[in-house]
Amino acid sequence: MNEKQTSGKALAKAAEIYMRAHSSERFSLEKMAKSLYVNGSYLLRTFKHHTGMTPLYYHHRVRCEKAKELLVQTDMEISRIGEVSGYVTPSHFTHVFRKMEGCTPRAYRKQYRTGSGGQES
Repeated sequence: MNEKQTSGKALAKAAEIYMRAHSSERFSLEKMAKSLYVNGSYLLRTFKHHTGMTPLYYHHRVRCEKAKELLVQTDMEISRIGEVSGYVTPSHFTHVFRKMEGCTPRAYRKQYRTGSGGQES
């Protein structure tokens, strides 16, 4: 691996760490790029090259992973889970979750909730 590939891989990893730390905040490629001291379009290209996905897609993936944990492990209301995960409206949360996971948050909770006998709380 040459120096450019190594630095690109390190940048992609730094971007992943940044997005995990800021997952509940509104996504801003420019803000993230500024904090990583690079140009936004360079960050976008480099991240996609090294991960196979756009930073926005990765950001939504991180939010959905957090939401899935809360759906299964807590009795928190679904709208509140969306809010805690960083979504401004319940409808946007449901839309993105369905797109990413193939089902609604409610259906996910019902399917994966352990010890609930399939009953939703």
